[in-house]
Parts: sequence; C-alpha cells; structure tokens
Amino acid sequence: MTDEQPARTGASKRPSPEGASPAMAQWFALKNENPEFLLFFRMGDFYELFFDDATAAASALDIALTARGSHGGEPIPMCGVPVGAAQAYLSRLIRRGFRVAVAEQTATPPSKMKGKGKVAAQKGPLPRAVVRLITPGTLTEDELLEPGRSNLLLALVAEPSRRGLPEWGAAWIDISTGQFETARCTDAELGHLLARLDPAEILAPPDRDLGEYDLRRTPGEPPSSPDTARARLAESFHVASLDAFGTFSDAETTAALMAVDYVKRSQAGAMPRLTPPMPQEDQDTLGLDPATRASLDLLRARDGGTEHTLFATVNRTSTAAGARMLASWIAAPLTNPARIAARQACWDWLRHDSVRAENLRTILRSAPDIDRALGRLSVGRGQPRDLGALRDGIAAAHLAATELTRINGSDEKRPELIKRVLGDLQECAALHDELNDALADELPARLEDGGIIAPGYDEELDTHRTLRDDSRRIIASLQADYGERFGITSLKIRHHAQLGYVIEVPAAVGARLRSREDLQFRQGTASLARFATEELSALDAEIAAAAECAATRERQVFAALVARALDDDKLPALARALALTDVIRSCASLAAGETWCRPVVDESEAFELVACRHPVVEAALGSGVRFAANSCSLSPEKRVMLLTGPNMAGKSTFLRQNALAVILAQAGLPVPATSAHLGTVDRLFSRVGAADDLARGRSTFMVEMTETAAILNQAGPRSLVVVDEIGRGTSTLDGLSIAWAVLEALHSNLRCRAIFATHFHELARLTESLPRLSLHTMAVRDWKGQVVFLHEVVSGSAKRSWGVHVAKLAGVPAPVVERASRLLKELEREHTAGPQPLPLFDAASSSQPAHNEPSSEVSIPDELREKLADIDPDDLSPREALSALYALKKIAT
Repeated sequence: MTDEQPARTGASKRPSPEGASPAMAQWFALKNENPEFLLFFRMGDFYELFFDDATAAASALDIALTARGSHGGEPIPMCGVPVGAAQAYLSRLIRRGFRVAVAEQTATPPSKMKGKGKVAAQKGPLPRAVVRLITPGTLTEDELLEPGRSNLLLALVAEPSRRGLPEWGAAWIDISTGQFETARCTDAELGHLLARLDPAEILAPPDRDLGEYDLRRTPGEPPSSPDTARARLAESFHVASLDAFGTFSDAETTAALMAVDYVKRSQAGAMPRLTPPMPQEDQDTLGLDPATRASLDLLRARDGGTEHTLFATVNRTSTAAGARMLASWIAAPLTNPARIAARQACWDWLRHDSVRAENLRTILRSAPDIDRALGRLSVGRGQPRDLGALRDGIAAAHLAATELTRINGSDEKRPELIKRVLGDLQECAALHDELNDALADELPARLEDGGIIAPGYDEELDTHRTLRDDSRRIIASLQADYGERFGITSLKIRHHAQLGYVIEVPAAVGARLRSREDLQFRQGTASLARFATEELSALDAEIAAAAECAATRERQVFAALVARALDDDKLPALARALALTDVIRSCASLAAGETWCRPVVDESEAFELVACRHPVVEAALGSGVRFAANSCSLSPEKRVMLLTGPNMAGKSTFLRQNALAVILAQAGLPVPATSAHLGTVDRLFSRVGAADDLARGRSTFMVEMTETAAILNQAGPRSLVVVDEIGRGTSTLDGLSIAWAVLEALHSNLRCRAIFATHFHELARLTESLPRLSLHTMAVRDWKGQVVFLHEVVSGSAKRSWGVHVAKLAGVPAPVVERASRLLKELEREHTAGPQPLPLFDAASSSQPAHNEPSSEVSIPDELREKLADIDPDDLSPREALSALYALKKIAT
C-alpha cells in the first residue's frame, strides 16, 4: 500500500459472521453496509478496527496491530485509537486516501439503581449504527481542513452530443461552507474545469480518464432520470421548480442530485446547510488548461507546496474565508471588463485611506470563519464555540461596516460593489443581540462541558443551576457537621462515579466506625474507608437530578439557538460580504506601495505592460535585490514576439510574468508594473519548462507536442500564448521545422498574441515574411571573458547562445569547458566558410516551387566573403544597409 493507492478493504475476502459474538455480529452487519470504508467501531473510549481494516489502518497510522479473541479458529486482528484523539488519526487516514465509516452507540447505558449500587441488567450489546461517512470531499472539522482552501466534492455526469464526444454536467459542493454550484462543459473542457476546481473527491464514471485526478475518483451512480433529479432537488430546497435558481441542463441536474445524495449519505441521511445550486456560465471566465496552471504555479507550486505561488505572493488577507475567495479569483479570472472594473474600483477606492484600511485589518483579524461554523452546526457537529464564532463574526462585520462608511465621505463616491457589501455587513443585528445575550463570554470546547448559556438568559436553566450549585454548598456544610459529629477532622465527602457521594476517612479511623448503625460501609482500601448515609444518598440523587436537568435544559437552549442561526437567511450573505471586504483590503494593501498599478482592461486588442515584474520571483529575491523590470508590447501591428537569448538570462521569467500579469489583471487584482493596458484575453496558454510523463508512457518531446497540439487546436485571435523552446527533444532539423511551422501558425492562422522563446536563431529571418513578428532578445554582456546576464529584454536577436559559458557557470569541469570552446570555434568557422545548412530559409524557397535543375557552384572572392562576415544586418540603418550593398556590388563586379 502507498499514499497514492490506499488499501480498498472491501476488496479482499471477508470472514463469515457465523458464530460471531453479539458485538462482532454488529461489526459484520455495519461493515457489510459499507465495504469500501474503514470501520471505526466505538467500544467504550476507543474506536476499534478489525480484520483487514485493522491491518490497513495499523500500517497507515504506524500503530500496534494486536489480536483479540478468535473467529473461525483464528485470532481476530485489531487495532484502536482513543476517541479523544480520533481527529488526528482521521486526518492522517484521509490524507492517504482512505474513507472512514464511524459507528457509534445509538443508546445510552441504563442508569444506576440508587442505594444498593446495582446496575440494571442489559441483555446484549448496546445498539450501534454508522452515524457518519468521512471522505476527502465531505469534511467539516477544522482539524481535517485547510483554512484558506475550499474542499470540494465534484460530481460528473455525461450526456451524448451530436459531435460524438460526450458533454458533461458538473456539480460541486463544499459541505464545510455550503457552496453549491454547477456547470456544463465539453469533453475537451473537462480538464480545464478539474484544474480550476482542484476537487478533493470526484464522483465520476469509471470509463472517463481523469488524468492526474484519477486517484480522487469515487464510483457514483446518477439518478434514474433528469425529471426525477429535478423533482427531488426542488423538494430538497423547498421550491416548486428548480427553475427558481436558474437554467440547468439535464446532465447538470443529475450531477447535482448525485452530489447531494452522496453528501446526505455521508451525514447518515441528514441534509446539511447548502446554498441553492447556482449555474456557472463559463463564457465570463478566462480559459486556463491544466498545463498552463501547472506552468504558472497559481495556487500550488510544481513540487506540491504552496509557498512560492502567485496566491502566496499576493495574499494579504486576514481571514480564512477571505483567503478562499482570493484563491477562487486567481483560479478563475474574468473576461468581462465591467465585472473586472467593479472589483478594481473597490480596492482602488480603499487604498487611498491607509488609516481606515489598517483599522479594517485589525477588525478582520478577529473575525471567525462564519461559513465553516455554519457548516458544522448544520450537520449536528457544532460546538459552543461555533455559535460563538457566529456572534463574533457578526460583530466584526458591523465594525467593518462602520469603518467603510467613514472612508472618503459621501455615499456618491463609493463604488457600487462597496454599497452592496455595506448593506450585507449591517444585517443580522437581531441574531447578534440574541447570541450576545445567550452565550457566556468564555465558551467551553465541548457541549458536554457545560457553562455555555449565560446566567439570566433562561429562567428554567437558572433554577436548575441554583439547585445544583446550592447542593454543593450543602455538601460542604454537611462535611463539617459529620466531622464534628464523629470527631474526625480529616473526614471528607467526595463523589465517585460508581458509589456517588460518600464519606472518606483514614483506614485506621474507619475500623471504629463500622459498628455504627447510621453508617453503611461501602468500600475499603489500604489507606481509606468509605461510608454512606441515608442523608447522603438522598442528597446524591437530588444533586444528580439537578445537574442532569441543568445539562438537558442547556442542550435544549443551545439547539434552539442553532436553529435560530440556521434560519437566518441573511447570515450567509453577511459572511460573503465579510470575505469580500477582506479581499478588497488585501488588494488595497498590495497596491498601497505604488509599485503595483490598476490596469486598464477593456475589449480592445491592446497589450502594453510597462516595467512589469514577476511577483513570485521578486518576492523570493527579497528586498535587498533589485528585480529587473521589463516592458512588453504586443500591439495588433506586432502581436507576436520572437524572443531569443541564452539560458539563465531570464527568458522563462519574462514569459511567465506576462502571463501572470494577465491573470492578475483579469482577476481584478493589482498588477506589478508601472502601468498596464490589456485587451481581455479569452484563453491563456503557457508552456514554459519541460517534463516527461513516464506514468503514461510519454517522453518530454511527446508531452510538448501534445500540449502544442492543444494550443493550435484551441487558441484564437483573443488568446495569449507564451511558449518556450518549441521543438526541443528531437533532432535540430526536426525541431527547427516544427518551431517554424508553429510560429507561422500562431502569426498567420490563429492571429493570436504570442511570445515565442527559442534557441533557433534562424527563425529571426522570418520577419521578412511575417510582418507582425517582432524580434527581441535577452541582453548579455561579455566582460573580460565573463558572461554578465542583464535580465533585460531588448530589440534584436541573439548572435550566439552562450551555452558553453552557462555550462561553466553550472560547474562543468574546466577541461570539458575548454574542449567545448575549441570545438565551438571550429564549428563556427566551418559554418561561416561552408554553405548555409538551411537552404529552406532562402527567400525564393518560401514563395516559389523548388526546381530539380542542378545548381552550378559560384566562386566567392575572399574580399567579398570577409566584407560579408563583418556586416551585421540587424545593426544597420536603412541608409547604412544601402551603402553596404553598393560596396559589395562594387567588389563583386
């Protein structure tokens, strides 16, 4: 078993339940209902696991595997974890891909018979049932979740289309926050959707390859018909028709019900708090395929970490909900300029009032996660501090609203989105007052601990508490009375779980008390003797009844408060407004230093970035190192940039920073540049860096060609393509031919904006036939035999690759570097002296058919050859070029 392939415990042959003890018979029944789950079987203070479950869990958790009893003549493998520490063990199992069924006792043990200390007879074990299924996509506990990341369960249902390939209905739920959305997409777009959502668990048919997400698949059965799905979903959300929430395709509807049914099953039939399903229209979202997301390290780096990512670099949020919203903006940038401008207007308005922005940060830092608190309360796993989170979250929202109203004076100056946010932040005042009156200032971690409801809120609860607490005072008085009556100053009255309230005296003293008729000897130890009296037994029953009544009433009041909170339909909107406020403040903080700009994003074909920087690289360098900013212009007249230059000079950084600028701009965020003007991009393709896919039998070159094919088949005039070294991994002529053809297609067929980085310097000659191609290179200086990379993009093309110098920097042994240098000089001399190796670049060959006539060799005078070698066409002005041409003609004739 590995982390990627957890044991499926239901797959192996199970022992027969015949002859099992009553408790094990319960285990067999529950295990047969959930064969694909590890069964956490509650026995006292432990969750026990048996048979194959125990073997798998012991290995995954690195705990002892033991045995108990026997079954069929063989010992039963078992292991267990304490109930109090179960969350930590569950977290490890879920991260390793297991799913867990939790079986609890569904009845309480019978109460003790007072007086004689006997317990009522119990025939057979207490009844047990699976109360919850824990899977990667149905988590609610903070210990099992990442605070700043959504945890999505995705359901996929295919429906046939006229084009042959299926179309997909998708529905995803975050049970921890109540998020519920749907979408439809083509088969080709499904990978884009998976990459954008990054779901924790996927209900999908077994015959659809999910790529890198295949290990997150869980078998799912869609409902029998779309009509059934529509009716059941409408019933679940208490509406007459699903049309009340929008227009859904049949596949979307069946996927939505499949997700809801799976969630309900995981909660033992209970329906959690979910927002109504919301259909997502993808035409307003920037297209980003999985390879592009991986190339740009948006939310996760290529090594799986989160540190050196775009999200980590721009994140200044103070709340978990704000971080999740910001991540969703980066994962799904917009293509609608009006929606982009609405987001920009908010942080641009706020950044000019640094005092209020800092006050907001202080307020938000104390704001709890309302959405996830509501999620736990809605499935019956809420604790007192979850209600406290609602109270404190609403208070933070009201304070945030107050600060926002003080910024820049009049209401007319506020952006429209801020006005809507203010309205939502000021809601739920009645609920806040109720919770503030009802809840104690210091709340316990668990409901069982008591002390949740503040004194004075509930009269009945106060009565029970008074009786309970006065009884404690009576006990203290009675202890003093008994001590004086029996002449024993060391006498104590203590409570024991089995005996109730008893008198405790030293063993030596207890010997003379056994003869007293008013005392009942209950228990003796080496150092103590314990006695009871009729008075103590009666008081014990009275105190127990009062404490139980107080605990019962407190649970009732708590349940009523939970119901009141869940019924407040303004609370989810307030939580979203608080998260949005946090994101706006985060953006304002990012833009406050004047090194990040508000970009202009419109429907034009513009692409102008002035002094743009790579935000992740700049952050990694730290404040002590200056990042070399570069501008980029892909105007309609020169929409394709051919970028040459050596490795280590910064080509990859330049490529990625322009792609990241588009993502930030269209997400509505600040951009790290002096200024930016971008016409909206509908699809972004980034192919920077290379990797193989050995698991699928694909070489680096095959992966590159597959990704290149995706670009050529999907990019259009409004797309942006940034590619690095197309054609590597094969022979020089093959690679050059492929790079040339791809560059022509991007320029002339797709007519998209593109930055095409290459080591094939011969491609620079294509400017003669591709009028919208501009030449740029990375500036390099050779200083006294040492290569200095300036990390600047300048006009022109590279004259050499500097590969030998890079090898030297990399630590290649000096003899090898020197040998390579000598070989390079020989090859360059042969290349200059011999015929051009690529006759296909002749001007005539690109426009005229080839002829089979033998060509006669032309003798070139040495003087002419030397003169040609000294000329660099890229450095000549038109007048200088004309003069050079006359000089050459004079020599030749």
